[in-house]
Amino acid sequence: MKYQIEGKTVPTVAVTLNNGESMYTQKGGMTWQTEGIAMATNARGGVMKSLGRMFSGESIFMTTYTAQRDNATVAFATTVPGDIVPIDMTKYQNGMLLQKGAFLCAEPGVNLSVAFTKRFSAGLFGGEGFILQKAQGNGMLFLEIDGDPIEKVLAPGEVLKVDTGNVAAFESTVSYEIETIKGLGNIFLGGEGLFLTKLVGPGKVILQSQNFGDFAGRIASLIPRGN
Repeated sequence: MKYQIEGKTVPTVAVTLNNGESMYTQKGGMTWQTEGIAMATNARGGVMKSLGRMFSGESIFMTTYTAQRDNATVAFATTVPGDIVPIDMTKYQNGMLLQKGAFLCAEPGVNLSVAFTKRFSAGLFGGEGFILQKAQGNGMLFLEIDGDPIEKVLAPGEVLKVDTGNVAAFESTVSYEIETIKGLGNIFLGGEGLFLTKLVGPGKVILQSQNFGDFAGRIASLIPRGN
């Protein structure tokens, strides 16, 4: 399998496969393909995993694209302006936790499952839902990032506080909880809401520079409303 990330505003990852090699994505993730690609859509992993994907913000059904000849290509694109981050999952045997919407596509050796946050408060107030996705296995995983990606490696005990919605993914070794912003003035006048996401190392963290939920909210506020 070979891949090339193309484009800047709404990029695509074009994956060139040899005969028998596959990639899977959520329904509707494919952008273009050459001759020699077979498509199969199903509830990958069974009914329970499919329902878990629904609660984590992904589609119930996954589509697998399999090459029926050498050098067949299939491409997948982001849904909003941003970037694509490739991850070799063989380097992260403990797995990666993904926020909803971060998964773009992966090789079949990468498994997606539902992962609950370790602390209930993180899921209740974190802004991204109580259910995350866990990616684990061998092969390439591609993440869809809103805006630009910022990658950091936290040392043991190192703390990183992030605005809600700007966390894209992190290693399973990184703990994840919610911290209340201190001070009434900061809460009501700071414009950052009530909570920050607190990430504690060790492990890799991938942030996204754009909080698409906030962006969509700003656009919605500018739309004229009828009387």
